[in-house]
Order: sequence, then structure tokens, then C-alpha cells
Amino acid sequence: MSRRNISKKRFPKADPIYNSYLVSLLTARILKSGKKNLAQKIVHEAFEIIKSRTKQEPLEIFEQAVKNSSPLVEVKARRVGGSTYQVPIEVNGFRATNLALRWIIKYSRERTGRTMAMKLANEIIDASNEVGSTIKKKEETHRMAEANKAFAHFRY
Repeated sequence: MSRRNISKKRFPKADPIYNSYLVSLLTARILKSGKKNLAQKIVHEAFEIIKSRTKQEPLEIFEQAVKNSSPLVEVKARRVGGSTYQVPIEVNGFRATNLALRWIIKYSRERTGRTMAMKLANEIIDASNEVGSTIKKKEETHRMAEANKAFAHFRY
């Protein structure tokens, strides 16, 4: 009986159209009830909207949006002797990208608009221009970490 390496992280296949892991990660985050075709359709429609609006390569805009909304630090609750401290910790690359994608999806779902593709496109364009809810969330996370810098010595 063979044993699988449990600690090895599994990456999804690159997106068939844009040949990008980042796009397939975005598709996986949009996914609801296992409807991958629908999620892919939403992402590709959003990219078409971005292309028509900005007259630039949608993949570059998307990558810029993810880079702009990836946090560098976050706070983690840590119990020390009976009281809980918000301890600032640095975020590794994969988690930062993951958080950025999660926030982009979350805030595009909350936006007003007709279709999910339209809302997603608007959120990505806003994030690439460093405005919008996703960027606000990142700045809020950084502010929290800055405010709790005094507890950095509780880092583990």
C-alpha cells in the first residue's frame, strides 16, 4: 500500500484559455456547488469586459489587481495567560494571493450590478487602480497590524 505525501500542496491545472494558474485559482474561488463551467464562463466574460473597458490585456490587469490587494501582514489571535492578543504576523506569498482572490470575490459579490461577470470585472479594474473595497480591506488589515505592533513579541 503506497502512502501519499500529505504535506505536498496540490495546484490546479492552468486555465485552458489564459494558461494561467492565477486564473484557475480565481475560477476555483468563484465555484459554487461544483459548477466549474459556469465559474469559468463568469471569469472569461469578466475578462472580456475588462478588455473592452481598458483596451489592455485582461490578464495583466488581473495580475496587477491581485498584486495590489495582497496583504503583507495580518493579525492573528494569540492567547497568552488568560488574555487574547492580536499579534501581527507576516503573510507568506501563497496565503497573500489567496486572501487577495478571496477578497476580490467577496466584494464583487457585494457590489451592485446586473451580472456576476460585470461585478467581478469592475472589482478587478478598481483593485488594479488601487481603489475599491478590496484595497480598503487590505489597508484595514495593515492598519490593524500596525496598531498591534506592540504585541509582535508574542509571535510564534
